[in-house]
Amino acid sequence: MAPGSTRPTSRDVARAAGVSQAAVSLVLGGKWRGRVSETTAERVREAARDLGYRPNLAARNLRLGRTRTILLVVPALTTEFFAGVYTGAARIAAEHGFGVVLYPSPEGVGPARDPFHSAQAALDGVIASSMAAGALTAIRGDQLPLVMLDSDPEGSLGAATVNLDIADGARQVAEHLLALGHRHFLHLAAAIPSWTFEIRARSLAAHLAQVPGTSLNSTHAPISIEDALTAAEAALAAPGARPTAIVCDDDLLAAGAYKAARRLGLRIPDDLSITGIDDLALATAIDPELTTVRLDAELFGERGMQALLAVLEGRTPAEGDIPVELVVRGSTAPPGA
Repeated sequence: MAPGSTRPTSRDVARAAGVSQAAVSLVLGGKWRGRVSETTAERVREAARDLGYRPNLAARNLRLGRTRTILLVVPALTTEFFAGVYTGAARIAAEHGFGVVLYPSPEGVGPARDPFHSAQAALDGVIASSMAAGALTAIRGDQLPLVMLDSDPEGSLGAATVNLDIADGARQVAEHLLALGHRHFLHLAAAIPSWTFEIRARSLAAHLAQVPGTSLNSTHAPISIEDALTAAEAALAAPGARPTAIVCDDDLLAAGAYKAARRLGLRIPDDLSITGIDDLALATAIDPELTTVRLDAELFGERGMQALLAVLEGRTPAEGDIPVELVVRGSTAPPGA
């Protein structure tokens, strides 16, 4: 548009695309599927781009009594995992005309300050990680349409839950290490009271117990490399039979276990196999590269947003956990290799 010209309207877009204003509203409001063709929808979007048209969301939201804003509550952003969750959630939200406000709980887990004078007045819904569930009380998010991520479906605060199949991830790790011949295990667990970590511990113990002669000890650490180093070093140096494999709840914990092994003169994977969960960029930056369970963070965010949109529209969200995949790299080998 030339300087001083009037702002384009939906009528201008309709005229340029050769469609009705109703069709423009459907397409730009993300409600066109099943009502107009893909070709027509693309023509409307192209006309809107060419004209520089932006819907007057403020006016529409006043009419609807909605802000079309979703709050994503996650632990403090110490790794790229939750950045991936945000990317996936924001992608689906944008397709439906919603914005996403990212709210990392300042302390990582537990209560957080209210980012809004009244969350209910400013938001249409909330997606929250179970690792930051304590923040919901402060923002009164549990009084809004709520979808929980990585949360116990039987005891969830939310109208829906979206989970990664983390129990199957622990199963894949256990079966991989057992097949290599390992029988003495250390579980380096996250010191966070969260359902997702409880599930990892239960699944790992259950699958290892199926093979006679296995032993499993556990130690806990906050999710940081230095804390993991301290916990793993103490566990490895303790009296008694040394484990031949360390199963870590997170790739950061695994990196700490690497440092502990090297301090004690243990070679990976010759003397000690180590596994992680997440498949962060870190997993291929350490040497040897880490065997870990790949979690699709962006798909996790997408599914969370799709579930919340279904709740807001009165539909039943899709069911089924998101599959995870063991990625075998150089940090695991038969014991004594």
